[in-house]
Amino acid sequence: MTRQGSSADPLSLAAPRHGHFRLESGHHANLWLDLEGLFVHPALVHPFVTQLARALRPHKVAGVCGPLVGGAFLAQMLASALKVEFLYTERAPSGEGDGLYQATYHLPPAARGSVRDKRFAIVDDAISAGSAVRATYAELQGHGAEPVVIGALLVLGTAASPYFAERGVPIEAVTRVPFDLWVPAECPLCASGQALADP
Repeated sequence: MTRQGSSADPLSLAAPRHGHFRLESGHHANLWLDLEGLFVHPALVHPFVTQLARALRPHKVAGVCGPLVGGAFLAQMLASALKVEFLYTERAPSGEGDGLYQATYHLPPAARGSVRDKRFAIVDDAISAGSAVRATYAELQGHGAEPVVIGALLVLGTAASPYFAERGVPIEAVTRVPFDLWVPAECPLCASGQALADP
């Protein structure tokens, strides 16, 4: 990966912590990223945004959409770089079900009628299982948009890849790193008796 003058990379900027965590998707993992601080210093992130914008440009999108919070910050920066529309989705309140991929995300009501037949990039700061980008994909498709590419500063592992590969949607990433992810019934940390941490 080209660092383009930055002394950090997306993973180190996300302050990784090790332990036993439940992700939004319902999967368990041994790594947690504090993504809230990723955009506190935009100048540190800017080189990676430029790199991702370069990767997204050939897909000729009319807009960039990201799930709140970090995905929306990234989407706004990318939309500015690409000179296209910016949209975001927001997680809907839901019960804490035990199944996988229970989260849903919605466009603001005022934006729902404006996406039909437009090509969109869906972006998030980091993607592991892909819960937020999958839900955003479903939301955009449900309102007639055409999501054509997924983008991220950081892709952790490969769990998100099959879902989008089946739909012919490529994933563009600045950085990819290995990542351990388990369904709860197969989690070795649970089997060893390690309690879930509350990040």
